[in-house]
Amino acid sequence: MKLISHAALGAALVLCGASLVTSTPAVAQKKSAQRSLSLSKSERETLVALQTAVQKKDVAAATTALAAAQAAAKGADARYSVAALQLQLGSLTSNKQMQSEAIDGLIASGAAPADSLPELYKNQAGLAFEANNFAKAENALNQLTQMNPNDPEALATLAELRARQKRYPEAVTMLDRSIGIRKAAGQTIPENWYKRVLALAYQGRLVPQSIKASRDLLTAYPNPTNWRDSLLIYLDLAQPDRTTTLDTRRLMRAAKALAGERDYAELANTLNRSGYPGEVKALLDEGVAAKMFEPTKAPFAQLRTAANSKIAEDKSTLPALEKKATAAAAGGPALDIGDVYYGYGDFAKAITFYRAALQKGGVDASLANMRLGMALALSGQKAEAQTAFRAVTGARAELANFWLLWLSQRA
Repeated sequence: MKLISHAALGAALVLCGASLVTSTPAVAQKKSAQRSLSLSKSERETLVALQTAVQKKDVAAATTALAAAQAAAKGADARYSVAALQLQLGSLTSNKQMQSEAIDGLIASGAAPADSLPELYKNQAGLAFEANNFAKAENALNQLTQMNPNDPEALATLAELRARQKRYPEAVTMLDRSIGIRKAAGQTIPENWYKRVLALAYQGRLVPQSIKASRDLLTAYPNPTNWRDSLLIYLDLAQPDRTTTLDTRRLMRAAKALAGERDYAELANTLNRSGYPGEVKALLDEGVAAKMFEPTKAPFAQLRTAANSKIAEDKSTLPALEKKATAAAAGGPALDIGDVYYGYGDFAKAITFYRAALQKGGVDASLANMRLGMALALSGQKAEAQTAFRAVTGARAELANFWLLWLSQRA
């Protein structure tokens, strides 16, 4: 939050204006920006001395005059005028403590114009927040949001306060609301705002909020880094089953979000354990081409050797498995061989057997539709893939929605 804006300083000076430089009441009334000030003789004299010193930028004299003016100020107008000049002095000397005390005085005087109060509370909150006085900041922000419930800056600052208090659900809700207000006003939302919502939701271990924040981030800024972070957070918080974890990492690969040795090693090991040597080889070849790891380094060298040694034998069994899947009354064998063809990148055959599995029945329909949607998506059949993903229910539905989002961003 920007501290001591020109608007706040201007609002603070509305009542005192230039009228204090003269002791003639008639002239004072004529020059007052809003109305004549109700000041006693001693109040006016000390205020004139203070304003003169501030205008001359005589800090030593202004500091002495400030103490005298504060002692003499009894009425609301005098207290307000002293605080306004104190704010000028605090701004002149970059004294945050003085600025904070001045704004407190402006608000407490009871003479502040109503339309200046939101700006004053905003600056009071910002200074208190900067000084780690969170109770004071919270009070000011609460006052501000009561005056204007749709102030996006106040909501964002209050969200950060809630985050410091580890009240993550409230923090996420407030910052998300602030973003919504800015979007409705046609403003462009910076990427780091979306990332902050996601970070807060993740810190609070808030699964639904994290998923929503991830999708908002990926909708606005669908770059590989954001895909990687969002999907890793999903895996950490949702703790999906083995097959859903595999399909999540496959989405990372499709979104070009795999980065570095660890990502490639984890997916390659998972594929190897699942019995997909063709997919292991294709993945590692991609990693080598992208210079993500040294091909001679363990465990990559061993994985590539193992995959290469299995592919020929694995492919030789496919005709028999096809016949078995076609003849089977239930869809289990068809689903299995569909997975094998998916691993080899033969999406046309994978699609055929996934559809056969669904038609025959006796399989996990959500898993079959998930894999069907993936094969259709990677073969460029966008509309058919969307239909398959939308048929996914239960625990896999969240991942299906991530695939749908990725699919919507493809040409």
